[in-house]
Amino acid sequence: MTNNTTRLDHVVLWVTDPVAAAVFYDTAVGLEPINVAEFVQGTVSFPSARVNEETILDLAPKTLAERMRMLPGSVDSAGHPVNHVCLSLPADAFDALRSRLEDQDVPVSDIDHGLSGARGNATRSFYFRDPDGNVFEARHYDEQPRP
Repeated sequence: MTNNTTRLDHVVLWVTDPVAAAVFYDTAVGLEPINVAEFVQGTVSFPSARVNEETILDLAPKTLAERMRMLPGSVDSAGHPVNHVCLSLPADAFDALRSRLEDQDVPVSDIDHGLSGARGNATRSFYFRDPDGNVFEARHYDEQPRP
């Protein structure tokens, strides 16, 4: 990993209950929770869920919105999720995620094929919502042989 390339660091999701959200992302999505105990103890403002070694999802309580003053109107962003966040997974992790979500009665969309993304056309993808209504897409790409 280098620190001199452009890449996604984190996405902040507005959630009603950060601890419950961390549990969902751990048990249903399979992402490692970060700083949950510290949030409960009041030493950090929110917990997170680790997507990979470079990217996390911050699980910010909607009550934190009143402190969002970095830009005019930032306070109004609470409760306005982005359209969706896409997680790219290896085929086995894609299948495991779909199974975990179905086991926990989380509604999932049908599987799409060939949707375009950062790495070209995905082999398979599907959508689901977290308990706060944030929409996620899960997808995987076939590995292309290197020239």
